[in-house]
Amino acid sequence: MIILGYESSCDETGVAVVSTQHGLLAHRLHSQIAMHREYGGVVPELASRDHIQRVLPLTRETLQAAGLTLDQVDAIAYTAGPGLAGALLVGASVARSMAWALQLPAIPVHHLEGHLLSPLLAEPAPAFPFVALLVSGGHTQLMKVEGVGQYELLGETLDDAAGEAFDKSAKLLGLGYPGGPALSNLARQGRADAFDLPRPMLHSPDLDFSFSGLKTAVLTRMKALERQAGGLSETQRADLAAATEAAIVDVLAGKAIKALKRSRLNRLVVAGGVGANGPLRKKLLDAVRLMNGEVFFPPLDLCTDNGAMIAYAAAMRVQAGLVNLDVNNHSFTVRPRWELAEQSSTAAA
Repeated sequence: MIILGYESSCDETGVAVVSTQHGLLAHRLHSQIAMHREYGGVVPELASRDHIQRVLPLTRETLQAAGLTLDQVDAIAYTAGPGLAGALLVGASVARSMAWALQLPAIPVHHLEGHLLSPLLAEPAPAFPFVALLVSGGHTQLMKVEGVGQYELLGETLDDAAGEAFDKSAKLLGLGYPGGPALSNLARQGRADAFDLPRPMLHSPDLDFSFSGLKTAVLTRMKALERQAGGLSETQRADLAAATEAAIVDVLAGKAIKALKRSRLNRLVVAGGVGANGPLRKKLLDAVRLMNGEVFFPPLDLCTDNGAMIAYAAAMRVQAGLVNLDVNNHSFTVRPRWELAEQSSTAAA
């Protein structure tokens, strides 16, 4: 079965073609970073308009790269949520309209399920069951995954996501957009032990996270340094960036290891944009290896939002018998807020 997939939940337009037999055939991605940079963050209206401009040209490019035509597509998948409502509507309406015109089934996909299953596109791929650390700009969660559609929430952030902590701290330090990669780049020039920043909830008995206090600690330290010297030196900025990154990484890794031990599993899957962070990858690899376990990451080019993870998640749900392939079902909605736990193992409507 050939599935054409669309991702448009935020500021990346992704299109991909996946085969249930041969895996990922081709994908194309357009990032809106350059457009949003001058505003210091994502502007939802501009994001939606850009998706409209990009989605059909990317579709043609992707099909051409896969050596396919629309007539060879068997189903069309799209991100139904969570995300920005207007952006989601672009991908959903294009996918549903195309499915109606071609008399094909349309498959709504949960954005986080796409991230969750994306490491299965790597070689080697993890086997079920495993613990998943979903860590991105908008989400930080630990899930126990028994199989496709079988997800148990173990813990989540009570306030800011890890990606938000990166971005907000970067903004405080006067770094550009997107803040997370900018902070990580600056951190390479600094010393993580130069400042002692808190590790919120690292030793709490649960598996939840909290990062808003870390951002406040960064702001407090910056103000103290500015009072002392009238401003931050470049060395101090780099050191503070390194200390911030180290604090976030320590919390994420500590909770992930705790989740593995409580679940009595030795396979950890890391997904989401923050999963591309080098220090996080190293810390998790080192810690899990001490447990004789394994860590799996998606390919680096699939860590950000992309169509490949959506088409692939749809393919896996089809293979698991969890999708309604009724070609006469044309109604749809998008869900800007949608808990992954609500993505049941029953057939999708």
